[in-house]
Amino acid sequence: MSDYMNVSGRIFDVQKFSVHDGPGIRTIVFLKGCALRCRWCCNPESQEFEIQTMLQNGKEKIVGRDVTVSEVLDIVKQDMPYYRRSGGGMTLSGGEMLCQSDFAYALLRGAKESAINTAVETTGFAPYEKIEKLLPYIDTVLMDIKHIDSAKHKAFTTQSNERILENAVKIAENAKKLIIRVPVIPTFNDTEVEIAAIARFASTLKGVDEINLLPYHNYGRDKYTGLGREYLMGDTPRPTDEHMQKLKATAESFKLVCKIGG
Repeated sequence: MSDYMNVSGRIFDVQKFSVHDGPGIRTIVFLKGCALRCRWCCNPESQEFEIQTMLQNGKEKIVGRDVTVSEVLDIVKQDMPYYRRSGGGMTLSGGEMLCQSDFAYALLRGAKESAINTAVETTGFAPYEKIEKLLPYIDTVLMDIKHIDSAKHKAFTTQSNERILENAVKIAENAKKLIIRVPVIPTFNDTEVEIAAIARFASTLKGVDEINLLPYHNYGRDKYTGLGREYLMGDTPRPTDEHMQKLKATAESFKLVCKIGG
C-alpha cells in the first residue's frame, strides 16, 4: 500500500448517491475545519476542526471522526458502477478541505489512481501553494465567490476576500474546469447589482463559462441550537423563485451559463 493511503484526516460525514456538487452520481466526503464563519452556513458543525458533541433530536451526537485515506476510499469505491454509468465520482466538501490540504491531496490522488472522477467545493481561502498541489488531481473545482466588496465579505464571513479573488484568477489559469458558485443570501448579496459584479468578475476568468446561484435556506438552523450557538440569520426569508430568475438573467447577461442550484 502506498504511504499516502495511510494519511489520516478528520471528517464529519459521507453522503452517497448525491446528484449535486459535481457531475453524475457522487459520494461527498465532508472534511472538518474552516477558516470562514459565514452567517448562513448550513453545516456549522464543520467549522471547528475539533470533534464536537451536538444535540440532535434530543440526543447527543458526536460530530467528527478520524479516518485514513484507505478507509474513505473503501467507502467511495463501493459505488464505482454508478460513477461509470453517470460520469460521477467523489467530491470533497466541508468545512473547507484546504484546511486539511495534506489529507485532501492524498484523497484526491488515491481517487484518481483508481480512475474516479474528482471534484472539490472550496472557498479558495488558503495560500495558493496548497491549492496548486491539488489541481492535477481535480477534475472540477466548484469555487464560491460570495461578494466582490471586501468589507461586506468580511462582515458576513469574518474574512476579507482579496486572497479569494486572487486565487480564483490563478485557479482559472490552471484548473481542468472551474465553476463559480454564489450562495444568494438576502441582506448580503441578493441584489442585481451585487450579482452583476460577481458575474462580471467570473466572466473575466480564463475558461470559466458557468456560474451557479445557490438560493439561501435555513435548513441548518437547528444545528446551531444543538451546538449552543446563535443563528445569526434569524428569520431571514428565502429568495423567491421570481427573484432568483431575475438574478439568473443578470448573470446570463455576462455570457455565462447560469444554473440555479448545482
